[in-house]
Amino acid sequence: MSEKIILNTEKAPAAIGPYNQAIKADKTLYVSGQIPLIPETMELITSGVRDETHQVLKNVEAILSHAGYSFKDVVKTSIFLKDMGDFATVNEIYAQYFVDAQPARECVAVATLPKNVNVEISVIAWKA
Repeated sequence: MSEKIILNTEKAPAAIGPYNQAIKADKTLYVSGQIPLIPETMELITSGVRDETHQVLKNVEAILSHAGYSFKDVVKTSIFLKDMGDFATVNEIYAQYFVDAQPARECVAVATLPKNVNVEISVIAWKA
């Protein structure tokens, strides 16, 4: 029988709402959408989508690592963009983190994201 484990780490931004950074259910890890907040200060990166995307993926990596997972274990990502014109830039940076066995994913443009950021990414990881 599997249990639901709530996971949070100080190496990623604290939740800014009624949710947790991640939930582990059996062998699957569900990581909440991350935005470009600096964990230590909770300040937003606002210098553009390139820097925002790096910070988002660093936050995702910190949560994955805390749970004992890595980018290689990610089976699904969801990317939310404020402007689909940023797709190529986000894709280029994303490819630096997901080098081997890229996961399934979707990328959608949305009207607004939390704190009016340009990018948010959530992931689902799985380990045998």
